[in-house]
Amino acid sequence: MESPQDRGFGRRVLVTAFDGWNDAGEAASSAATLLKESRAYEPVFSVDPELYFDYQYTHPQMIAAADGTRTLRWPEATLFRPSRRTRGTQLWLLTGVEPARAWQAFCAEIVDVMLREDVTGLIALGSMMSDVPHTRPISVFAGSDNERLRATLDLERSTYEGPVGVLSALAAAAENVGIPTAGLWASVPHYVAGHTPSPKATLALLDKLEELTGASVPRGDLATQSSVWEASIDAAAADDEEMTAYIQQLEAARDTWDSPEASGDAIAREFERYLRHGGDGPNKPGDPRSGR
Repeated sequence: MESPQDRGFGRRVLVTAFDGWNDAGEAASSAATLLKESRAYEPVFSVDPELYFDYQYTHPQMIAAADGTRTLRWPEATLFRPSRRTRGTQLWLLTGVEPARAWQAFCAEIVDVMLREDVTGLIALGSMMSDVPHTRPISVFAGSDNERLRATLDLERSTYEGPVGVLSALAAAAENVGIPTAGLWASVPHYVAGHTPSPKATLALLDKLEELTGASVPRGDLATQSSVWEASIDAAAADDEEMTAYIQQLEAARDTWDSPEASGDAIAREFERYLRHGGDGPNKPGDPRSGR
């Protein structure tokens, strides 16, 4: 039986997540952090921060050590590889801050390193604020512009049109040189902005990453954190009738989408009702089925 790596991304898969516009609820960057902390990694390449970051937007940070020594830490984007070779799929990492400028040059540098290191696939992790309820499983859009990956791994083709982040630019650059890519986007309820980070969205991303790559992906105590996160939002909504009613509308819309017997007409009627109550409707950037 073919494994996911044999029919998909190969055995050296670069998992990418950036702080910034692509990281609602810190879901994607938290997933990358958990991966990095779960095993030994070593840096392969870091970009020159002077070329790609705007320090008025992403300030350098002063870090104090235990002995009082202070060090200036500049924003970075660094590619890491596992320190030890493992059987099966190796998950490499590209983490840091989304660059503020010169995206084409940035992507060209990263792709050159991927080719030099024989990276065989790229999976970009992202998260976006969406009109979805926190009480239901977090939706993860798994999409690809690579026809072979869509056929073999049952990925979707994104219908999104509009502004994109550096993840999309990097994926396009990788595909142009023959490295298959996919994007995983978690939908974070937009009304929970005060409940960041969003461990439930991080857990959903990691679950999907393991499914696609066949690699063993750690979860830590994300299940417990997710339950606490959901309970805290439940408590906040309990004292707010308007918020409670809004969540119920989102739940009804999500249940209609997920219902196996739902027809196209039923879905249309449900969203017409949802629109009358001020929703944004389907197939917008926030809709979990649109991709980004």
